[in-house]
Amino acid sequence: MPRLAVGDIAPDFTLTTADGGSVTLSDLRGRHVIVYFYPAAMTPGCTTQACDFRDNLASLQAAGYAVVGISPDDLPALEKFVEAEHLTFPLASDPDRSVLEGWGAWGEKSLYGKTVTGVIRSTVVVDPEGRVELAQYNVKATGHVAKLRKDLKVA
Repeated sequence: MPRLAVGDIAPDFTLTTADGGSVTLSDLRGRHVIVYFYPAAMTPGCTTQACDFRDNLASLQAAGYAVVGISPDDLPALEKFVEAEHLTFPLASDPDRSVLEGWGAWGEKSLYGKTVTGVIRSTVVVDPEGRVELAQYNVKATGHVAKLRKDLKVA
């Protein structure tokens, strides 16, 4: 799958969120949006990453960033994840992987030495006009939010 690059127009999406609502990228125009893709709710790496976003959300929001997490998980799994980890930003379900594929976050990756097809842990920052400001693929769960904050110059 092709990956997004700086300057690309971020593909719009509307997905159902864990709280039963929905999130539409174009509704967030005028703000910076951090869209991050993760493989599976309630797994160790994804929990670490989600909790890092939760713990840094106030400073990201103060700097003008919204955060949206996307995975192929079904809504009950996302609901459980939000409740268990007290997550305070939208988690969206992409069960047919159309958004994951369109954003380059689905494809071949190496997992424990084997090549598999699945979610490529990725983060894309969209600017207020809807263009890609930053695109990072194959990110590590641990320490990623701290690196992202540094890249975005968020104190």
